[in-house]
Amino acid sequence: MTRRLALALTAGALLAASAFAQGTASAAASAPSHSPRSARSAAFVARWPAQVYAPYFETWTTDSIPAIAAKSGARYLSLAFIQTPRAGSCAMTWNGTKTQPVPGPRYQAQIAQLRRMGGDVVPTFGGFTADSTGTEIADSCTSVSKIAADYESLITAYHVTRLDMDVEANSLDYAAGVDRRNKAIALVEAWAGRHGWPLQVQYTLPVEPAGLEPDALGVLKNALADGARIDVVNIMTFDYYLSSEPKPLNMAAEAITAAQNAHRQLVALYPLYPVQRLWEMEGITILPGIDDYPGKTEITYLSDTRRILNFARAHGLGLLSIWTIERDNGGCPGAIDSNSCSGIKQPPWAFSHLLEPYTSWL
Repeated sequence: MTRRLALALTAGALLAASAFAQGTASAAASAPSHSPRSARSAAFVARWPAQVYAPYFETWTTDSIPAIAAKSGARYLSLAFIQTPRAGSCAMTWNGTKTQPVPGPRYQAQIAQLRRMGGDVVPTFGGFTADSTGTEIADSCTSVSKIAADYESLITAYHVTRLDMDVEANSLDYAAGVDRRNKAIALVEAWAGRHGWPLQVQYTLPVEPAGLEPDALGVLKNALADGARIDVVNIMTFDYYLSSEPKPLNMAAEAITAAQNAHRQLVALYPLYPVQRLWEMEGITILPGIDDYPGKTEITYLSDTRRILNFARAHGLGLLSIWTIERDNGGCPGAIDSNSCSGIKQPPWAFSHLLEPYTSWL
């Protein structure tokens, strides 16, 4: 590491720690008319629970957000995904579909109904397809100010208080996109602070049992260098694709090991944060049932999930999630990595019924 980079990371850590300590206290006393809501009404905007189960919801389907919430018991949903319609564009859409612009009418009424049920949503940018095709917005759009303006318009239109950045595949190694994304996050966080808006930003990153790999860790290091505050680091504990998987992995043990090692990395990355704060900053996303690794060596059962849940409770993790809630049924025993079922025998919504009680305001 060069001395210049070390200084940049130290300065970034100080900035992030200061932002955490201040919270929303530094927000402006009043806000102009184009703010998400007035500073006064922002106090009544629902913040997210300190611990939350927020499964991913497939926005390319015709599923209803409130109907899924009512059946599963999950009240907080991660809407996946937002991306541009083509590489080089700065426009936001649901899943790259031009006829589904963001902001737009799609999901407005459903999100309002979910909030009346006591829940909320977090829009998720990126995902494997977008991150593989150059349509993740920070990879696609070369203007930091336009990316930040897109984030702001989404927050204003949907009144959301959390954004999720799913960075994987090619996006992990696209340095220009990583830097633009983090610079835009820093801009939108400053904008939210000026308007008293309680914004949280979450990174969802792939992980190995040994922890975050260098490219994923590099995303967080760049965030520090760019002055972007990251509130949640959500690790995806599946699709490990280890060099050798001759026998079924113990998915609970591997997920817990990954979380412990990622925590050690966060301690090194954020030396000014209290250790418990870093546990609260961490999230785990599992894939119910059979993932796409050949040979069915990576299968997450309810028993694995129960162990992960107990670990999360013992350490106070801020987030648990599954990919995806549409998989939370046993309708296709033996199927590999289906979008609509887990591939294992299970009652409908069994994973959600197990994990939903994790949601707590503490």
